[in-house]
Amino acid sequence: MEKSMDRYQCQIALPEFGSTSQDLLHNARVLIVGIGGLGCPAAQYLAAAGIGTIGIADDDIISLSNLHRQILYTPEEIGLSKAQVSCQKLQKQNPDIQIKAHPVRVTSENVMDLIKDYDLVVEGTDNFETKCLLNDACVLAGKPLVYGAIYQYEGQVSIWNVLREDGSRSVNYRDIFPDAENSQIPNCSEGGVIPTLAGIVGCMQANEVIKYFTLSKDLLAGKLWLMNVMSGKTTIIKLKGQTSVEIYALNESVCSITRDELHEKLKQKGTVLIDVRTKEEHQLFNIGGKNFPLDDLENHWNQIAEFEKIIFYCASGNRSSKAVRMIKKIFPTQKVYSLKNGIEQYRHNV
Repeated sequence: MEKSMDRYQCQIALPEFGSTSQDLLHNARVLIVGIGGLGCPAAQYLAAAGIGTIGIADDDIISLSNLHRQILYTPEEIGLSKAQVSCQKLQKQNPDIQIKAHPVRVTSENVMDLIKDYDLVVEGTDNFETKCLLNDACVLAGKPLVYGAIYQYEGQVSIWNVLREDGSRSVNYRDIFPDAENSQIPNCSEGGVIPTLAGIVGCMQANEVIKYFTLSKDLLAGKLWLMNVMSGKTTIIKLKGQTSVEIYALNESVCSITRDELHEKLKQKGTVLIDVRTKEEHQLFNIGGKNFPLDDLENHWNQIAEFEKIIFYCASGNRSSKAVRMIKKIFPTQKVYSLKNGIEQYRHNV
């Protein structure tokens, strides 16, 4: 034990930290959902700092277009499971902690089981549906959630749903972004992102985790940290003190399919493929099917009602997921799917 503690000597030497704080980290259990641009640096620093148990949940595979910001991976690992590869590397980085891989897509059906064995969740996802799902699950389970978001040159960090001394909870994602699931903000593959921003925000998330478990009085609970990497400016916005949003149940997750599943479903009779990108995007590159832009989708209700099965696609899977939710509200029994990760995977292969 003494030998392993030597690893943490520099942080133990910090004022008001000591071996007591290190023991708190050793006993902590953290689930990281999404081991991409944010999850990679967050996981590396949490493992290095001695978080006792770290779970990694991600069903995605390593791809070439991710490598500029997902610095835990190498070109030789393209096509392999992010969860499995990251866990193997993190375990080598710190053999004294437990690393658990959860190579699954987090959905409304499995999220409560996934988070139940952890004390805190780190959210490193790139889509609003999963951000909302994790937020709602953590609120229902009474667990804090460390939030991170990046877009182009700007990043955000906060910690939601922290238990306060008076027994109330700090604000959560839906208090600040009540209509996030319907947001039109593109993700990294569509809008772009500078890679260094992912590292900065991921490290800030890891820092917030360490602060939480070592009982810091200065958490980002009730605050939103913002940074622009081009100007170098950082801002902390003070949010309202406690949550005012009531969450009673989880929204059903969008049913997504992989590229291999797409080919199988298209062989089935009555399956219609629909591109929900703009007409300009469709003309530049597409994988076939009809083109019903998301902004114009409701003008095609009559046609959609007649389709037996629908597969929506877009650049990254963001807009197609929104299309699925729209259709489900109007036609609850309609069989409708979203193409996971969109058609960028096809473009890169071409």
